[in-house]
Amino acid sequence: MATLYVVEQGARVEKEYHKVVVTKEDETIIAVPAIRVSSVVLVGNVGVTTPAVAFLLDQNIPLVYLTRQGKLRGRLVGTTALNVALRQTQYKKMDDGAFALRVSRAVVAGKLANYRTLAQRWGRERGGEQFRSAAEALVTHMAAVERATDLAALRGVEGAGSKVYFGALRAALRGEWSFEKRARRPPPDPVNALLSLGYTLLGENIISALEIVGLDPYAGFFHADAYGRPALALDLVEEFRGLIADLVALMLVNKRVLKPKDFHVGEDGGVYLSERGLKKYFHYYTARIQTEVLHPYYRQRLTYQKCFEVQARLLRKVIEGELTEYVPFRAK
Repeated sequence: MATLYVVEQGARVEKEYHKVVVTKEDETIIAVPAIRVSSVVLVGNVGVTTPAVAFLLDQNIPLVYLTRQGKLRGRLVGTTALNVALRQTQYKKMDDGAFALRVSRAVVAGKLANYRTLAQRWGRERGGEQFRSAAEALVTHMAAVERATDLAALRGVEGAGSKVYFGALRAALRGEWSFEKRARRPPPDPVNALLSLGYTLLGENIISALEIVGLDPYAGFFHADAYGRPALALDLVEEFRGLIADLVALMLVNKRVLKPKDFHVGEDGGVYLSERGLKKYFHYYTARIQTEVLHPYYRQRLTYQKCFEVQARLLRKVIEGELTEYVPFRAK
């Protein structure tokens, strides 16, 4: 199953028998059997009929609202049978400092390991001392993860490692594409616009995976101090940031799928994708999360989207005590 992204401004989502239908000015744009839809994302000025909302709720298909700039407005999901005992255990683990630190170390270690893998890959493909230096520096930061005695120190290590990685990512960009540093609210350049959008979509994918396995997406460990945000989803996003959102952005600009004309400056001074650019982005993002890879723990070929759920299940096993340590997803 895949996510249905509706970008056409003024379009409307309707329900027709067991299909999700998108229309505009009484013309059908697309009709997809509900069985093939994992979620529906509405971007900007897109409507949805009451029967369609009821149908999506009945089918347990999340309905996600994004602003025209790609910011999350909210999500609508049907009622699901919650595993009360599991969530009570999860909340207790949040208050266990030693447990939270162990899980957080694994999360950060997985993130930095994947950053190092990407830096090494770019070095093999393009050469350049900056990639080798970045990979070596990331090894140093990975070693520092295990020495972090509290979450504050761990966040410092994560921040330092991310700074090194973004330098490598900047060097991997070709042509006129570049960015000074990771920035948002609003994104000051096209690259940051792509990264922000990718992280938003990835967060939605992880939220859905956590809900499937019965965990509360808002009760996390590494991002536990992020009030009002889906902390556990943000925890699991970390190990997939570079592999999904960053690589999609890199592919789109380096292969010239996107051009400067696909971006515009918003009322807040930020840079955002045009409607045409969004359609291209969603196509490549969907293709990326549907890519099959060898899962390092189970040694099976799974799509990235399935890996999100697998990682959520591994974390559930740790919370329930079935596993002693969380094993993050590490790319080869």
